[in-house]
Amino acid sequence: MKETRYIRIGNQTALAASSITEPFRYAIVKGFDAFEWFPDKNESGKGWTESSIKKKARALIRKIATDHDINLSVHTPWQVNPLKLKDREALIRNVEFAIDIGATLINTHFFSEKGVDAYVEAVTPLIQLLSKESIKLSIENTPTTGPEVFNKLFERLSMDGAGDAELVGMCLDLGHANLYPETLNNYLRFTDLLDGNIPIIHVHIHENHGDHDSHLPLFTGPAGKDPSGIGGFLDRLSNRCFSGAIILEQWPHSPSLLDAARNRLTEMILNRFTLL
Repeated sequence: MKETRYIRIGNQTALAASSITEPFRYAIVKGFDAFEWFPDKNESGKGWTESSIKKKARALIRKIATDHDINLSVHTPWQVNPLKLKDREALIRNVEFAIDIGATLINTHFFSEKGVDAYVEAVTPLIQLLSKESIKLSIENTPTTGPEVFNKLFERLSMDGAGDAELVGMCLDLGHANLYPETLNNYLRFTDLLDGNIPIIHVHIHENHGDHDSHLPLFTGPAGKDPSGIGGFLDRLSNRCFSGAIILEQWPHSPSLLDAARNRLTEMILNRFTLL
């Protein structure tokens, strides 16, 4: 029997886009019901930071998202590390940006260089700050972090009282799981090795061939020939009672690939879930 879940599919800002807002406009026109803002600026200066979007524009984003029933999330800059004191101000600025646009979730990467305990200590003030604003925090796996580390991470968060799914959960990045050396080209095994008590509250979905983090649009990589892996992944999300947003993390040369991925993914989800 299919269960009713709250699942949305969205896209994300990207360096490859012609402007900060082009992917958001595309989401509106094409009827996506989730969108992720990812402040990302490379060494050449291309891209944007949260300061690029002023207060008036933030208020407009919030209104447009509300009018079109688009759920917003914010991805902190990939290099912003809560273990580093110099980066904590950047995290605060991203929280302010999330509040201003009405985002319901902030996503950040897990940094493992000082171990699980140090990361939990560093991220706990962020969790506490977000909880006051009813904003969730999702912690994302990178290509170098495996399921065993996330099991320890959420066990520790639970021990500290910060692991409530209402406050913090995991962002399962499918492409990164596919690159983790011990589950190379086997993101289903990565998912199976995650403790069943870990709340998966956000998903980043893209493909690769196990060689590098190429962020191929869904169904243009291995799943284009054999979609059974994606079906298996959705089955696992269903078994974990997943509710949240699935973000297509790319801006392809032909954005219509996003439509095709969303439409096919929606059809597969409807065979497993009843959407609200």
